[in-house]
Amino acid sequence: MSKLPTAAVIGLGSMGWGAAVSLLRAGITTQGVDIREDVLEAFAAKGGDSHACVSDACAGADVVLIFVVNGEQAEDVLFGAGGAVAAAKQGTVFVTCVTMEPSRAVDLAQRIEAAGMLAIDGPVSGGSAKALTGEMTIMAAGRAEAFDAAEACLDAIATKVYRLGDEAGKGSQVKMINQLLAGVHIAAAAEAMTLGAKIGLDLGMLHEVIQECAGNSWMFGNRGAHIVEGDYTPHSAVDIFVKDLGIVTGEADTHPVPLSETALALFKEASAAGMGREDDAAVAKLLATKGGITLPGMA
Repeated sequence: MSKLPTAAVIGLGSMGWGAAVSLLRAGITTQGVDIREDVLEAFAAKGGDSHACVSDACAGADVVLIFVVNGEQAEDVLFGAGGAVAAAKQGTVFVTCVTMEPSRAVDLAQRIEAAGMLAIDGPVSGGSAKALTGEMTIMAAGRAEAFDAAEACLDAIATKVYRLGDEAGKGSQVKMINQLLAGVHIAAAAEAMTLGAKIGLDLGMLHEVIQECAGNSWMFGNRGAHIVEGDYTPHSAVDIFVKDLGIVTGEADTHPVPLSETALALFKEASAAGMGREDDAAVAKLLATKGGITLPGMA
């Protein structure tokens, strides 16, 4: 049996936390990095090595997985003051699991490799629940030697690793299309559920029936349940889709993306109304307010 690599996870939010815990469960020594002291304490209690400093965590790591919020943060933790790339040993694999502009993903991968490292453009999907059980999906692109070196870590955090070629950017392009669909489907679910409430339908019944019909989507099933329960605990926040649909509309350039633009406007409005850190299903509360109705969980 080959020796397991040592991993570092930068960013212990909902997805990064799940990845880090899954790595520990697989027997992989894992360094966790976050700015929140309570999260670091919780990770240490799980058996991980906790760090507030990126460079300390990455100095001895074989594989570094980046789970920060956006491309700007990824660039900072990689190349900013006390950044991961400068601290890492030659040949370290950097897996950028961040949803970011494909053009930025290409740039970061080129800079990582220019520094003598290996790069995988590897955004993830599956939500916090699948992250916690090591069942994420990874949309990945990078050189074969990078995949070989990171294989044990990728297997620990995901059940599906799609290898989309040698060129960085392909993973982020596929993730961008996924987020286009996810954001539009959340907006559609919110519209459908609030219209149902407006015309007097029982939301639990409506949610159950539609899941057996052609109009169903994964997002309707998942986020519709949040609306029925009035539970807007942020598993994925409104502001995430302000960012992600902004990537779609920005990278699309002159190609028409009218549904993305409409959904983005809805998420932006919900964020401006103070719902930015609530679950992304909270766009339903915005539509409910406009429609003069009260959903579960609304005062």
